[in-house]
Amino acid sequence: MCAFSSSGCTALWEGGLFCAIVGNILLVVSTATDYWMQYRLSGSFTHQGLWRYCMSGKCYMQTDSIGDMMYPVANRWPYWNATRAFMILSAMSCFAGIITGILSFAHFSAFERFNRSFTAGIMFFISTLFVLLAMAIYTGVTVNFLGKRFGDWRFSWSYILGWVALLITFFAGIFYMCAYRMHECRRVAGPR
Repeated sequence: MCAFSSSGCTALWEGGLFCAIVGNILLVVSTATDYWMQYRLSGSFTHQGLWRYCMSGKCYMQTDSIGDMMYPVANRWPYWNATRAFMILSAMSCFAGIITGILSFAHFSAFERFNRSFTAGIMFFISTLFVLLAMAIYTGVTVNFLGKRFGDWRFSWSYILGWVALLITFFAGIFYMCAYRMHECRRVAGPR
């Protein structure tokens, strides 16, 4: 027997939607900004993101990958592109989850067999997986290469936003899955 109220589902949907919107904003900001890492180069601090690096007040497009420099030409694996791709896929799947999550508030009879809460939760978990892959690739290559090359370096706020977005999109998925379970429990129990 389920004792969940309709307002409990609505609160979970709203909480999940709020987390998803904040998470998507953080994903976009993290992907677009140039502060994933800072290091000292020739006496001045340099910062870089996924698209550009900035030195002495000037920014340049990121054309040469540090990952390309560390492997022979025959065995190049551009980790910049992998990180970029996974961050973009994460933001896109989070956005798709937001649209599906908004539709879960609407009750169209044409979608009776298609549970939008469940689908939104899955989309947020997929977004979490993509951002986890992006952060793992970037962290692994950066720590293993730059940690040895530069003595004075650190991850910066854009990178940290990526990890925060990972947590927030994960919780959005949890909220939507809980809302789905509550809704299914009420549906199986029938009207009171």
